[in-house]
Amino acid sequence: MAISETQSSGASSVDVAQFIDQQPVGRFQIRLLLTCAAVLFLDGFDTQAIGYVAPALAKEWGLTKAALGPVFSAGLFGLMIGALLFGPLADRVGRKKIIIFSTLAFGIGTLATSFVRDVNTLLVIRFLTGLGLGGAMPNAVAMTSEFSPHRRRATMVMIMFCGFSVGAALGGLLAAALIPQFGWRSVFVVGGVAPLLLVPILALRLPESVRFLALTGRAHQRVAELLSFISPKAAFPPAMQFVVNEPRLAGIPVLHLFRSGRAPVTLLLWVVFFMSLLDLYFLSNWLPTVLNDLGASVSESAAIGSMLQVGGVVGTFALGSVIDRFSFRALALVYFIAVFAVGAIGQLGHSVVFVTMAIFAAGFCIVGGQIAANALAATFYPTAVRATGVGWALGIGRVGSIVGPLVGGALLSMKWSTGAVFMAAAAAALCAALAAFSLSRLAGMGGSGKGAADQQAPFEASLRASTSAGT
Repeated sequence: MAISETQSSGASSVDVAQFIDQQPVGRFQIRLLLTCAAVLFLDGFDTQAIGYVAPALAKEWGLTKAALGPVFSAGLFGLMIGALLFGPLADRVGRKKIIIFSTLAFGIGTLATSFVRDVNTLLVIRFLTGLGLGGAMPNAVAMTSEFSPHRRRATMVMIMFCGFSVGAALGGLLAAALIPQFGWRSVFVVGGVAPLLLVPILALRLPESVRFLALTGRAHQRVAELLSFISPKAAFPPAMQFVVNEPRLAGIPVLHLFRSGRAPVTLLLWVVFFMSLLDLYFLSNWLPTVLNDLGASVSESAAIGSMLQVGGVVGTFALGSVIDRFSFRALALVYFIAVFAVGAIGQLGHSVVFVTMAIFAAGFCIVGGQIAANALAATFYPTAVRATGVGWALGIGRVGSIVGPLVGGALLSMKWSTGAVFMAAAAAALCAALAAFSLSRLAGMGGSGKGAADQQAPFEASLRASTSAGT
């Protein structure tokens, strides 16, 4: 163990990252994972709720498909701004504060959505809600990553991120049950009250990131306490110092995403996130409406559309260990398969069984692939800019998530056939696949045949080498 070696050598410091890497995943880390998953569960529910209630809302207010596009994109624009702002802010003030604030913000915003009476008010409320939704996600990813050993980091982050997919899928199932009985507003009442109930639990139980605390050089006693939770047998002398052997990276955090050899990887990550989230939100927002047009009822459309997120949950669990071992080579293959799954949705729309299978497969690849990209981005960036790196990748991705619903609305308004619309969506998956493949070639990732425990996380090793060269 790192602590015994440190003590026996008479040293007065412990490398926090090395200590965590040498421990098995324990109950404390699992509880943390579940807490962050609960935040993303509600994040996913509230993010996707507008797509599931869209047919009922459009019918009540007499809205056209083109008018729904700005409604979808208002919340996604807020998500983009929230990710871009709260990622760098968390690298300054800590992950915990931003997670709590973001959860409170999107809870209030979602509850307020249930009281709106016109489109303009809805646009404003969905934008403000999106700010909170966008701030929670990158910090939950960073928090989970920083408490996980590198050999299991992608798996841990992906399992945690399943909370988003489960919440989004449950949103469809709950909408199918609530809307016929209580109307579309009831979905937002449930989605708003639940985060507000979670906030005091987060304030009491959620720890600050141990790597963030160690990097700041403050709160050594709290760091010792958190490491003892990870390894109950470890004992630290009162004077023990805790360090993270990473640069402090003073200055504007965003600029460090392009320094020390990170620029090409950062740009390619942005392409992956942009195209992946364009596809994801194109599908999640328009599937219920398209299925309704093809003859399914509002409840049936919501239930079938939720298979996108169900497939994402299955894909996340299935892909975790594969991504830990083969990194972006596996991700590229997943997105290549998504090209065919997404294209098939438009060809099978009149068969309930086959379109459900195609939607499930698309979710397996697109949602599972996006969650894998989140995990790999968190692995690449150092602690000082991890929330910034993940937040900006998600923020750029959110531009795609805004474009996706708008493009869908425009194509449907132009009377494109269902098959042609989904072939356009398949093209976005192809772009994500090519970018992921380029990343695997650029960093020389995967394919070594070694287990994750026998080698450093490829992105982290690449980062350390490039940082040393830059220094």
